[in-house]
Amino acid sequence: MSAFLNAATVATAVAAPAPAPVATASASASAASAVSAACAADADGAACAGPLPVLGRDVTVPLVTGGEVTYAALDYAASAPALQRVWDDVAAYAPYYGSVHRGAGHLSQLSTDLFEQSRAAVAAFLDCRPSDQVVFTRSTTDSLNLLAAALPADCRVFVFETEHHASLLPWDGAQVTYLDAPRTPDEAVATLERALAERDPHGAALVCVTGASNVTGELWPVKELAAAAHAHGARIVLDAAQLAPHHPVSVRDLDVDWVAFSGHKLYAPFGSGVLAGRADWLQQAKPYLAGGGASRTVARREDGGVDVEWHTTAARHEAGSPNVIGVYAIASACRALTEAGFDRLVAREHELTAQVRAGLAGIPEVRILSLFGDDAPRVGVLSFVVEGWNSSHFAAALSAEYGIGVRDGLFCAHPLVRTLLGSAPQEPGACGAPEAPGERSLNAIRVSFGAGTPDEHVERFVRAVRELVTEGAQWQYRTQEGRCVPAV
Repeated sequence: MSAFLNAATVATAVAAPAPAPVATASASASAASAVSAACAADADGAACAGPLPVLGRDVTVPLVTGGEVTYAALDYAASAPALQRVWDDVAAYAPYYGSVHRGAGHLSQLSTDLFEQSRAAVAAFLDCRPSDQVVFTRSTTDSLNLLAAALPADCRVFVFETEHHASLLPWDGAQVTYLDAPRTPDEAVATLERALAERDPHGAALVCVTGASNVTGELWPVKELAAAAHAHGARIVLDAAQLAPHHPVSVRDLDVDWVAFSGHKLYAPFGSGVLAGRADWLQQAKPYLAGGGASRTVARREDGGVDVEWHTTAARHEAGSPNVIGVYAIASACRALTEAGFDRLVAREHELTAQVRAGLAGIPEVRILSLFGDDAPRVGVLSFVVEGWNSSHFAAALSAEYGIGVRDGLFCAHPLVRTLLGSAPQEPGACGAPEAPGERSLNAIRVSFGAGTPDEHVERFVRAVRELVTEGAQWQYRTQEGRCVPAV
Protein backbone atom coordinates (compact mmCIF):
# COMPACT_ATOMS: atom_id res chain seq x y z
CA MET A 1 0.00 0.00 0.00
CA SER A 2 1.07 3.58 -0.52
CA ALA A 3 2.07 5.42 2.56
CA PHE A 4 0.68 8.95 2.50
CA LEU A 5 -1.40 7.39 5.22
CA ASN A 6 -0.94 3.66 5.75
CA ALA A 7 -1.73 1.22 8.48
CA ALA A 8 1.70 1.62 10.06
CA THR A 9 1.64 5.42 10.22
CA VAL A 10 -2.01 6.38 10.54
CA ALA A 11 -2.12 6.06 14.32
CA THR A 12 0.62 8.65 14.77
CA ALA A 13 -0.29 10.95 11.89
CA VAL A 14 -1.86 13.60 14.11
CA ALA A 15 0.91 13.66 16.67
CA ALA A 16 3.63 13.85 14.05
CA PRO A 17 4.59 17.16 12.42
CA ALA A 18 2.44 17.90 9.38
CA PRO A 19 4.25 16.92 6.17
CA ALA A 20 4.69 19.20 3.19
CA PRO A 21 1.56 19.51 0.97
CA VAL A 22 2.93 17.59 -2.02
CA ALA A 23 5.49 15.23 -0.53
CA THR A 24 3.24 14.19 2.32
CA ALA A 25 4.67 10.68 2.02
CA SER A 26 6.28 8.38 -0.46
CA ALA A 27 4.59 5.37 -2.02
CA SER A 28 5.02 2.09 -0.21
CA ALA A 29 7.20 -0.57 -1.76
CA SER A 30 4.33 -2.38 -3.50
CA ALA A 31 2.71 0.73 -4.99
CA ALA A 32 6.02 2.27 -5.94
CA SER A 33 7.15 -0.87 -7.71
CA ALA A 34 3.82 -1.11 -9.55
CA VAL A 35 4.09 2.47 -10.77
CA SER A 36 7.74 1.96 -11.68
CA ALA A 37 6.97 -1.17 -13.67
CA ALA A 38 4.01 0.46 -15.40
CA CYS A 39 5.93 3.58 -16.33
CA ALA A 40 9.49 2.51 -16.98
CA ALA A 41 10.90 5.38 -19.00
CA ASP A 42 12.67 4.92 -22.27
CA ALA A 43 16.08 6.42 -23.07
CA ASP A 44 14.83 10.01 -23.09
CA GLY A 45 12.52 9.52 -20.13
CA ALA A 46 9.49 10.74 -22.06
CA ALA A 47 7.45 7.61 -22.72
CA CYS A 48 5.33 5.48 -20.46
CA ALA A 49 5.85 1.77 -21.11
CA GLY A 50 2.47 0.60 -19.89
CA PRO A 51 -0.78 1.44 -18.14
CA LEU A 52 -1.08 2.29 -14.46
CA PRO A 53 -2.71 -0.44 -12.35
CA VAL A 54 -6.46 0.13 -11.99
CA LEU A 55 -9.29 -1.77 -10.39
CA GLY A 56 -11.21 -4.06 -12.72
CA ARG A 57 -8.30 -4.73 -15.05
CA ASP A 58 -8.82 -8.50 -14.72
CA VAL A 59 -12.63 -8.56 -14.73
CA THR A 60 -14.10 -10.92 -17.33
CA VAL A 61 -17.52 -10.59 -18.95
CA PRO A 62 -19.63 -13.09 -20.93
CA LEU A 63 -20.10 -12.78 -24.69
CA VAL A 64 -23.41 -13.56 -26.38
CA THR A 65 -21.47 -15.63 -28.91
CA GLY A 66 -20.09 -17.82 -26.12
CA GLY A 67 -17.17 -17.72 -23.72
CA GLU A 68 -15.74 -14.84 -21.72
CA VAL A 69 -13.24 -12.07 -22.33
CA THR A 70 -11.42 -9.53 -20.20
CA TYR A 71 -13.57 -6.40 -20.09
CA ALA A 72 -12.22 -3.47 -22.09
CA ALA A 73 -13.36 -0.35 -20.21
CA LEU A 74 -13.28 2.41 -22.83
CA ASP A 75 -15.67 4.88 -21.20
CA TYR A 76 -13.17 6.85 -19.11
CA ALA A 77 -14.84 10.15 -20.02
CA ALA A 78 -17.88 9.09 -17.98
CA SER A 79 -16.08 7.50 -15.01
CA ALA A 80 -12.50 6.30 -14.99
CA PRO A 81 -11.64 3.13 -13.06
CA ALA A 82 -10.04 3.77 -9.69
CA LEU A 83 -6.28 3.49 -9.52
CA GLN A 84 -5.12 0.54 -7.43
CA ARG A 85 -2.92 3.02 -5.58
CA VAL A 86 -5.97 5.08 -4.60
CA TRP A 87 -7.89 2.02 -3.44
CA ASP A 88 -4.95 0.88 -1.30
CA ASP A 89 -4.66 4.30 0.30
CA VAL A 90 -8.36 4.38 1.13
CA ALA A 91 -8.28 0.83 2.50
CA ALA A 92 -5.39 1.78 4.77
CA TYR A 93 -7.34 4.73 6.16
CA ALA A 94 -10.74 3.03 6.50
CA PRO A 95 -10.17 1.51 9.99
CA TYR A 96 -9.24 4.96 11.29
CA TYR A 97 -12.33 6.72 9.93
CA GLY A 98 -13.74 9.46 12.15
CA SER A 99 -15.84 12.62 11.99
CA VAL A 100 -14.17 15.70 10.55
CA HIS A 101 -14.00 19.06 12.41
CA ARG A 102 -16.40 17.69 14.99
CA GLY A 103 -14.69 15.51 17.56
CA ALA A 104 -12.09 15.62 20.31
CA GLY A 105 -11.30 11.94 19.94
CA HIS A 106 -8.08 10.70 18.42
CA LEU A 107 -9.65 9.33 15.22
CA SER A 108 -11.64 12.51 14.68
CA GLN A 109 -8.49 14.58 15.02
CA LEU A 110 -6.65 12.24 12.70
CA SER A 111 -9.45 12.45 10.09
CA THR A 112 -9.54 16.23 10.35
CA ASP A 113 -5.79 16.40 9.82
CA LEU A 114 -6.08 14.06 6.83
CA PHE A 115 -8.93 16.14 5.37
CA GLU A 116 -6.91 19.36 5.52
CA GLN A 117 -3.75 17.67 4.22
CA SER A 118 -5.83 16.48 1.28
CA ARG A 119 -6.90 20.07 0.63
CA ALA A 120 -3.25 21.10 0.52
CA ALA A 121 -2.41 18.21 -1.82
CA VAL A 122 -5.15 19.26 -4.27
CA ALA A 123 -3.98 22.88 -4.14
CA ALA A 124 -0.46 21.72 -5.00
CA PHE A 125 -1.75 19.48 -7.82
CA LEU A 126 -3.55 22.48 -9.37
CA ASP A 127 -0.66 24.88 -8.69
CA CYS A 128 -3.04 27.24 -6.92
CA ARG A 129 -2.13 30.76 -5.80
CA PRO A 130 -1.49 31.24 -2.07
CA SER A 131 -4.75 33.17 -1.65
CA ASP A 132 -6.92 30.61 -3.47
CA GLN A 133 -9.45 28.44 -1.66
CA VAL A 134 -10.02 24.75 -2.33
CA VAL A 135 -13.65 23.82 -1.65
CA PHE A 136 -14.67 20.17 -1.68
CA THR A 137 -17.97 19.40 -3.38
CA ARG A 138 -19.77 16.33 -4.75
CA SER A 139 -18.79 16.66 -8.42
CA THR A 140 -17.93 19.08 -11.22
CA THR A 141 -21.64 19.78 -11.60
CA ASP A 142 -21.90 20.58 -7.91
CA SER A 143 -18.82 22.81 -8.08
CA LEU A 144 -20.21 24.89 -10.94
CA ASN A 145 -23.61 25.16 -9.28
CA LEU A 146 -21.83 26.41 -6.16
CA LEU A 147 -20.06 29.08 -8.18
CA ALA A 148 -23.34 30.00 -9.89
CA ALA A 149 -24.90 30.55 -6.47
CA ALA A 150 -21.97 32.84 -5.54
CA LEU A 151 -22.20 35.19 -8.54
CA PRO A 152 -22.52 38.87 -7.63
CA ALA A 153 -25.73 40.66 -8.52
CA ASP A 154 -26.19 41.47 -12.22
CA CYS A 155 -23.25 39.29 -13.24
CA ARG A 156 -23.27 38.33 -16.92
CA VAL A 157 -22.27 34.80 -17.89
CA PHE A 158 -20.72 33.81 -21.23
CA VAL A 159 -20.63 30.16 -22.22
CA PHE A 160 -20.10 28.36 -25.53
CA GLU A 161 -22.83 25.99 -26.74
CA THR A 162 -20.12 23.34 -26.88
CA GLU A 163 -20.06 22.91 -23.11
CA HIS A 164 -21.10 19.87 -21.11
CA HIS A 165 -24.45 20.45 -19.44
CA ALA A 166 -22.62 20.81 -16.10
CA SER A 167 -21.15 24.04 -17.49
CA LEU A 168 -24.05 25.02 -19.72
CA LEU A 169 -26.99 24.88 -17.33
CA PRO A 170 -26.16 26.06 -13.76
CA TRP A 171 -26.47 29.79 -14.41
CA ASP A 172 -30.18 30.16 -13.69
CA GLY A 173 -30.87 33.65 -12.42
CA ALA A 174 -27.98 35.25 -14.31
CA GLN A 175 -28.13 36.84 -17.74
CA VAL A 176 -26.47 34.24 -19.95
CA THR A 177 -25.02 34.69 -23.43
CA TYR A 178 -24.66 31.40 -25.29
CA LEU A 179 -21.92 31.59 -27.90
CA ASP A 180 -21.99 29.57 -31.12
CA ALA A 181 -19.56 26.70 -31.56
CA PRO A 182 -16.25 27.97 -32.97
CA ARG A 183 -14.45 26.01 -35.67
CA THR A 184 -10.92 27.04 -34.68
CA PRO A 185 -9.25 28.01 -31.40
CA ASP A 186 -8.62 31.50 -32.79
CA GLU A 187 -12.30 31.84 -33.61
CA ALA A 188 -13.15 30.87 -30.05
CA VAL A 189 -11.00 33.70 -28.67
CA ALA A 190 -12.31 36.24 -31.20
CA THR A 191 -15.92 35.26 -30.51
CA LEU A 192 -15.45 35.71 -26.78
CA GLU A 193 -13.65 39.02 -27.13
CA ARG A 194 -16.42 40.41 -29.33
CA ALA A 195 -19.16 39.28 -26.95
CA LEU A 196 -17.41 40.71 -23.88
CA ALA A 197 -16.70 44.02 -25.60
CA GLU A 198 -20.34 44.42 -26.64
CA ARG A 199 -21.86 43.72 -23.24
CA ASP A 200 -23.86 46.53 -21.70
CA PRO A 201 -23.62 47.43 -18.91
CA HIS A 202 -19.91 46.73 -18.59
CA GLY A 203 -20.20 45.14 -15.15
CA ALA A 204 -19.24 41.85 -13.54
CA ALA A 205 -18.93 38.97 -15.97
CA LEU A 206 -17.95 35.33 -15.86
CA VAL A 207 -16.74 33.12 -18.71
CA CYS A 208 -17.16 29.35 -18.39
CA VAL A 209 -15.12 27.12 -20.67
CA THR A 210 -14.05 23.50 -20.86
CA GLY A 211 -10.41 22.49 -20.92
CA ALA A 212 -10.97 19.41 -23.07
CA SER A 213 -14.21 18.53 -24.82
CA ASN A 214 -16.05 15.53 -23.40
CA VAL A 215 -17.26 14.78 -26.96
CA THR A 216 -14.26 15.32 -29.23
CA GLY A 217 -11.39 15.34 -26.72
CA GLU A 218 -10.05 18.53 -28.31
CA LEU A 219 -8.11 20.93 -26.10
CA TRP A 220 -9.47 24.46 -25.85
CA PRO A 221 -7.24 27.59 -25.81
CA VAL A 222 -7.82 28.18 -22.12
CA LYS A 223 -4.87 30.50 -21.50
CA GLU A 224 -5.83 32.72 -24.45
CA LEU A 225 -9.48 32.77 -23.39
CA ALA A 226 -8.45 33.72 -19.86
CA ALA A 227 -6.36 36.60 -21.20
CA ALA A 228 -9.30 37.78 -23.30
CA ALA A 229 -11.66 37.58 -20.33
CA HIS A 230 -9.35 39.55 -18.05
CA ALA A 231 -8.65 42.16 -20.72
CA HIS A 232 -12.38 42.90 -20.74
CA GLY A 233 -12.82 42.90 -16.97
CA ALA A 234 -14.33 39.43 -16.74
CA ARG A 235 -13.42 36.35 -14.76
CA ILE A 236 -13.16 32.78 -16.02
CA VAL A 237 -13.88 29.34 -14.61
CA LEU A 238 -12.30 26.25 -16.16
CA ASP A 239 -14.27 23.02 -16.34
CA ALA A 240 -11.34 20.62 -16.03
CA ALA A 241 -13.39 17.43 -15.64
CA GLN A 242 -11.92 15.98 -18.85
CA LEU A 243 -8.61 17.84 -18.74
CA ALA A 244 -7.25 17.10 -15.27
CA PRO A 245 -7.14 13.28 -15.66
CA HIS A 246 -5.11 13.56 -18.88
CA HIS A 247 -3.01 16.69 -18.64
CA PRO A 248 -1.39 18.85 -15.94
CA VAL A 249 -3.51 21.84 -14.89
CA SER A 250 -1.86 24.96 -13.48
CA VAL A 251 -4.18 27.66 -12.18
CA ARG A 252 -1.28 30.12 -12.21
CA ASP A 253 -0.01 29.37 -15.69
CA LEU A 254 -3.47 29.31 -17.28
CA ASP A 255 -4.41 32.35 -15.19
CA VAL A 256 -7.95 31.13 -14.60
CA ASP A 257 -9.96 32.40 -11.67
CA TRP A 258 -11.48 29.03 -10.75
CA VAL A 259 -11.14 25.41 -11.77
CA ALA A 260 -13.64 22.60 -11.22
CA PHE A 261 -13.21 18.85 -11.59
CA SER A 262 -14.55 15.51 -10.32
CA GLY A 263 -12.80 12.69 -8.51
CA HIS A 264 -14.59 9.93 -10.40
CA LYS A 265 -12.96 11.02 -13.66
CA LEU A 266 -9.56 11.38 -11.95
CA TYR A 267 -9.26 7.67 -11.04
CA ALA A 268 -10.82 8.22 -7.60
CA PRO A 269 -14.21 6.79 -6.59
CA PHE A 270 -16.67 7.98 -3.94
CA GLY A 271 -18.38 11.03 -5.46
CA SER A 272 -16.28 14.04 -4.53
CA GLY A 273 -15.37 17.12 -6.51
CA VAL A 274 -13.34 20.31 -6.27
CA LEU A 275 -13.89 24.01 -6.83
CA ALA A 276 -10.58 25.86 -6.42
CA GLY A 277 -9.80 29.50 -7.01
CA ARG A 278 -10.39 33.06 -5.88
CA ALA A 279 -11.96 33.47 -2.47
CA ASP A 280 -13.72 36.85 -2.67
CA TRP A 281 -16.95 35.92 -4.46
CA LEU A 282 -17.20 32.76 -2.36
CA GLN A 283 -16.65 34.66 0.89
CA GLN A 284 -19.29 37.25 0.02
CA ALA A 285 -21.96 34.74 -1.05
CA LYS A 286 -24.48 33.03 1.14
CA PRO A 287 -23.38 29.53 2.13
CA TYR A 288 -24.18 27.02 -0.59
CA LEU A 289 -25.78 24.86 2.10
CA ALA A 290 -26.87 26.31 5.43
CA GLY A 291 -26.01 24.13 8.39
CA GLY A 292 -23.39 22.87 10.77
CA GLY A 293 -19.81 23.38 9.72
CA ALA A 294 -20.61 26.46 7.63
CA SER A 295 -21.54 28.49 10.69
CA ARG A 296 -19.01 29.97 13.10
CA THR A 297 -21.54 31.01 15.78
CA VAL A 298 -25.33 30.89 16.11
CA ALA A 299 -27.15 32.88 18.81
CA ARG A 300 -30.77 33.55 19.70
CA ARG A 301 -32.05 37.10 19.44
CA GLU A 302 -34.39 38.80 21.87
CA ASP A 303 -37.16 38.67 19.24
CA GLY A 304 -36.86 34.88 19.14
CA GLY A 305 -34.92 34.56 15.90
CA VAL A 306 -31.31 33.59 15.39
CA ASP A 307 -28.18 35.46 14.32
CA VAL A 308 -25.58 33.52 12.37
CA GLU A 309 -21.94 34.32 11.72
CA TRP A 310 -20.72 32.26 8.77
CA HIS A 311 -17.18 31.08 8.17
CA THR A 312 -15.14 32.95 5.55
CA THR A 313 -12.90 29.96 4.82
CA ALA A 314 -13.74 27.06 2.50
CA ALA A 315 -15.86 25.67 5.35
CA ARG A 316 -18.48 28.32 4.47
CA HIS A 317 -19.56 26.11 1.56
CA GLU A 318 -18.87 22.68 3.09
CA ALA A 319 -21.79 22.35 5.51
CA GLY A 320 -22.58 18.95 6.92
CA SER A 321 -20.25 16.04 7.57
CA PRO A 322 -17.57 16.06 4.86
CA ASN A 323 -16.93 13.04 2.66
CA VAL A 324 -13.45 12.50 4.06
CA ILE A 325 -12.93 9.21 2.22
CA GLY A 326 -13.86 10.78 -1.11
CA VAL A 327 -11.66 13.79 -0.44
CA TYR A 328 -8.73 11.58 0.53
CA ALA A 329 -9.27 9.51 -2.63
CA ILE A 330 -8.98 12.65 -4.77
CA ALA A 331 -5.78 13.69 -3.01
CA SER A 332 -4.35 10.19 -3.44
CA ALA A 333 -5.13 10.28 -7.17
CA CYS A 334 -3.48 13.69 -7.48
CA ARG A 335 -0.31 12.36 -5.88
CA ALA A 336 -0.33 9.15 -7.90
CA LEU A 337 -0.60 10.97 -11.24
CA THR A 338 2.10 13.44 -10.25
CA GLU A 339 4.47 10.67 -9.14
CA ALA A 340 3.83 8.65 -12.31
CA GLY A 341 4.82 11.69 -14.36
CA PHE A 342 2.38 13.51 -16.60
CA ASP A 343 4.93 13.69 -19.42
CA ARG A 344 4.98 9.90 -19.61
CA LEU A 345 1.22 9.56 -19.27
CA VAL A 346 0.55 12.19 -21.95
CA ALA A 347 3.07 10.62 -24.35
CA ARG A 348 1.49 7.19 -24.02
CA GLU A 349 -2.02 8.54 -24.39
CA HIS A 350 -0.99 10.36 -27.56
CA GLU A 351 0.17 7.03 -28.95
CA LEU A 352 -3.14 5.35 -28.11
CA THR A 353 -5.12 8.25 -29.56
CA ALA A 354 -3.14 8.17 -32.78
CA GLN A 355 -3.70 4.42 -33.03
CA VAL A 356 -7.47 4.77 -32.63
CA ARG A 357 -7.76 7.68 -35.05
CA ALA A 358 -5.63 5.94 -37.69
CA GLY A 359 -7.63 2.73 -37.34
CA LEU A 360 -11.00 4.48 -37.68
CA ALA A 361 -9.76 6.68 -40.52
CA GLY A 362 -9.14 3.51 -42.53
CA ILE A 363 -12.84 2.58 -42.37
CA PRO A 364 -14.77 4.67 -44.94
CA GLU A 365 -18.11 4.20 -43.16
CA VAL A 366 -16.82 5.83 -39.97
CA ARG A 367 -16.95 9.62 -39.47
CA ILE A 368 -15.00 11.06 -36.56
CA LEU A 369 -16.59 14.16 -35.01
CA SER A 370 -14.38 17.23 -34.62
CA LEU A 371 -14.63 20.98 -34.14
CA PHE A 372 -11.04 22.05 -34.72
CA GLY A 373 -9.87 19.47 -37.28
CA ASP A 374 -7.53 16.50 -37.41
CA ASP A 375 -4.45 18.41 -36.25
CA ALA A 376 -6.00 19.78 -33.05
CA PRO A 377 -4.33 18.66 -29.82
CA ARG A 378 -6.60 16.36 -27.84
CA VAL A 379 -6.92 13.94 -24.95
CA GLY A 380 -8.07 10.32 -25.16
CA VAL A 381 -11.73 11.06 -25.96
CA LEU A 382 -13.18 10.53 -29.44
CA SER A 383 -16.73 10.37 -30.83
CA PHE A 384 -17.88 9.02 -34.17
CA VAL A 385 -20.84 7.76 -36.17
CA VAL A 386 -21.02 4.76 -38.49
CA GLU A 387 -22.93 4.94 -41.75
CA GLY A 388 -25.89 2.56 -41.76
CA TRP A 389 -25.80 1.94 -38.02
CA ASN A 390 -27.74 3.33 -35.11
CA SER A 391 -25.15 4.28 -32.52
CA SER A 392 -26.94 2.44 -29.71
CA HIS A 393 -27.01 -0.73 -31.82
CA PHE A 394 -23.30 -0.41 -32.58
CA ALA A 395 -22.37 0.18 -28.93
CA ALA A 396 -24.49 -2.78 -27.85
CA ALA A 397 -22.72 -5.04 -30.35
CA LEU A 398 -19.30 -3.88 -29.14
CA SER A 399 -20.30 -4.85 -25.61
CA ALA A 400 -22.16 -8.09 -26.24
CA GLU A 401 -19.87 -9.55 -28.91
CA TYR A 402 -16.45 -8.12 -27.98
CA GLY A 403 -16.61 -7.21 -24.28
CA ILE A 404 -15.94 -3.53 -25.00
CA GLY A 405 -17.65 -0.78 -23.00
CA VAL A 406 -18.18 2.55 -24.78
CA ARG A 407 -20.81 5.29 -24.52
CA ASP A 408 -23.54 6.13 -27.00
CA GLY A 409 -25.94 9.08 -27.04
CA LEU A 410 -25.48 12.84 -26.82
CA PHE A 411 -23.01 12.76 -23.89
CA CYS A 412 -24.73 15.50 -21.84
CA ALA A 413 -23.64 17.95 -24.53
CA HIS A 414 -26.74 18.01 -26.74
CA PRO A 415 -26.17 21.32 -28.56
CA LEU A 416 -22.58 20.36 -29.42
CA VAL A 417 -23.45 16.92 -30.76
CA ARG A 418 -26.26 18.38 -32.86
CA THR A 419 -23.81 20.89 -34.30
CA LEU A 420 -21.24 18.20 -35.06
CA LEU A 421 -23.87 16.02 -36.74
CA GLY A 422 -25.15 18.93 -38.81
CA SER A 423 -28.68 18.79 -37.44
CA ALA A 424 -31.04 21.64 -36.69
CA PRO A 425 -30.64 23.01 -33.15
CA GLN A 426 -34.19 21.95 -32.25
CA GLU A 427 -34.00 18.45 -33.76
CA PRO A 428 -34.74 15.89 -31.04
CA GLY A 429 -31.94 13.59 -30.04
CA ALA A 430 -31.91 10.32 -28.21
CA CYS A 431 -29.59 8.54 -25.83
CA GLY A 432 -30.71 5.13 -27.03
CA ALA A 433 -32.15 3.13 -29.87
CA PRO A 434 -35.12 4.28 -32.00
CA GLU A 435 -38.44 2.90 -30.83
CA ALA A 436 -39.71 2.03 -34.31
CA PRO A 437 -38.00 0.46 -37.37
CA GLY A 438 -36.70 3.12 -39.72
CA GLU A 439 -37.02 5.89 -37.13
CA ARG A 440 -33.98 8.14 -37.02
CA SER A 441 -32.12 8.50 -33.75
CA LEU A 442 -29.73 11.41 -33.42
CA ASN A 443 -26.76 10.14 -31.41
CA ALA A 444 -23.12 9.10 -31.65
CA ILE A 445 -20.60 6.67 -30.16
CA ARG A 446 -17.82 7.76 -27.80
CA VAL A 447 -14.65 5.87 -26.98
CA SER A 448 -12.40 7.19 -24.20
CA PHE A 449 -9.32 5.91 -22.43
CA GLY A 450 -6.48 7.03 -20.21
CA ALA A 451 -3.69 6.09 -17.84
CA GLY A 452 -5.08 2.63 -17.07
CA THR A 453 -5.88 1.48 -20.61
CA PRO A 454 -3.91 -1.53 -21.89
CA ASP A 455 -2.78 -1.57 -25.52
CA GLU A 456 -4.86 -4.68 -26.14
CA HIS A 457 -8.11 -2.86 -25.33
CA VAL A 458 -7.43 -0.27 -28.03
CA GLU A 459 -6.35 -2.89 -30.53
CA ARG A 460 -9.48 -4.96 -29.84
CA PHE A 461 -11.68 -1.89 -30.25
CA VAL A 462 -10.28 -0.95 -33.65
CA ARG A 463 -10.54 -4.56 -34.83
CA ALA A 464 -14.12 -4.83 -33.56
CA VAL A 465 -15.24 -1.65 -35.34
CA ARG A 466 -13.75 -2.90 -38.60
CA GLU A 467 -15.38 -6.33 -38.27
CA LEU A 468 -18.80 -4.93 -37.38
CA VAL A 469 -18.71 -2.55 -40.34
CA THR A 470 -17.51 -5.12 -42.87
CA GLU A 471 -19.19 -8.29 -41.59
CA GLY A 472 -22.14 -7.05 -39.55
CA ALA A 473 -23.24 -8.12 -36.09
CA GLN A 474 -23.32 -11.81 -35.26
CA TRP A 475 -26.39 -11.40 -33.05
CA GLN A 476 -29.86 -9.92 -33.24
CA TYR A 477 -30.72 -6.92 -31.06
CA ARG A 478 -33.94 -5.31 -29.86
CA THR A 479 -34.97 -2.10 -28.15
CA GLN A 480 -35.83 -2.37 -24.47
CA GLU A 481 -36.66 0.73 -22.45
CA GLY A 482 -34.76 2.91 -24.87
CA ARG A 483 -31.65 0.73 -24.89
CA CYS A 484 -30.45 -1.66 -27.57
CA VAL A 485 -29.91 -5.10 -26.03
CA PRO A 486 -29.22 -8.60 -27.38
CA ALA A 487 -32.38 -10.46 -28.36
CA VAL A 488 -32.72 -13.70 -26.42
